[in-house]
Amino acid sequence: MTAGLRARIKAEWERSKVSYMFVGPFLLLFTVFTVVPVVLSIVLSFTDFNTLQPPKWVGLQNYIRLFLDDDVFQIAVKNTFIFAAVTGPLSYLLCFIFAWLINELRPGVRALLTLLFYAPSISGNAYMIWHYIFSGDMYGYLNGVLLKWGIIDKPLQWLIEPEYIMPIVVMVALWMSLGTSFLVFIAGLQGLDPTLFEAAAIDGVRNRWQELWYITLPSMKSYLMFGAILTITNSFAAAGQITNLVGYPSTDYAAHTVMQHLQDYGNIRYEMGYASTIAVVLFVTMVTAQRVVQRLLGKLGQ
Repeated sequence: MTAGLRARIKAEWERSKVSYMFVGPFLLLFTVFTVVPVVLSIVLSFTDFNTLQPPKWVGLQNYIRLFLDDDVFQIAVKNTFIFAAVTGPLSYLLCFIFAWLINELRPGVRALLTLLFYAPSISGNAYMIWHYIFSGDMYGYLNGVLLKWGIIDKPLQWLIEPEYIMPIVVMVALWMSLGTSFLVFIAGLQGLDPTLFEAAAIDGVRNRWQELWYITLPSMKSYLMFGAILTITNSFAAAGQITNLVGYPSTDYAAHTVMQHLQDYGNIRYEMGYASTIAVVLFVTMVTAQRVVQRLLGKLGQ
C-alpha cells in the first residue's frame, strides 16, 4: 500500500468515521450472516459434503448431476417457474392496486382495511383453514357444498389429486400475498409530495391514469424495487406453506418446488454439497429475475 493511498484512507476515515461507526454493526452482521454463507455455498457446491466428513472436491459433478441426471429437479424447476410466474406478478399487482385504492380513503378506514388485508400474512398458520375447506372427506366445506348441490356424487381429494394441487397452492399463496410489499407501497404512496400532482395538472396531466404513470410510479421506484425483491424472493423460495398444505412430497411431485428439493437434500439427506449446488442455481435465478425487473422499472414514466 503506497503512502498516498494510506493518506487518502486516513483522511476519509477522519472525515466520515462517525458514519462508518454507525454502519459498522450492520456491515458486520451482513457479512457474517449473508456474504459468508453465500460464498461458502458457492464453494461447497463443488464438493461432496455430508456434514460428518471433510468436504471432497468433485468439480462440476454436482452441476452435471443436477441438470442431466436429477429428474425430480426438472419437475421442481417447472413447478417453481409456474408458481413464480403466476403468484409473482399477480401478488405484486394486487399489493400495489389495493395500496393505491386504499390510500385514497379516510385515515380510519384506511387503517382498518390495511389491517384486514395484511392480517393473513402475519397470522402464522391461519392458512391452514384451507385444509378444512379442501378436506378430502364429506365433512370438507367445499365437498359438503358440492355434494349438497348435486354437482359431485363423491368427495374429491383436493389436496391429493395432482390436477388440483397446484391451482389450490397458487390460490392460497395469493390469499397470503398482501404482506410486507403491501405495507411498503402504502408507505410510498403516503410519502408522495402533493405539489407534484399540482404541478402535473398545470403541465397538462388530466386524469388519474396519467398521474399514475407519470407521477406516482416514477416517484415510487425505490419502493417498487424493494417490493419486487420481496415478491421474487417469496415466489422462488416457496416451500413451507406448500408442504403444510399438500404434504411432502406432493402426489406425483405436482407441487414440488426447487426450495423443497433443496431442503430435501440439505435437511433430510444431509448431502450439503449437492444442496449447495441447488442453492447456487436458485440464487442466480433470483438475482437474474431481480435484474430484469429492475430494468423494467427503470422505464417507468418514459
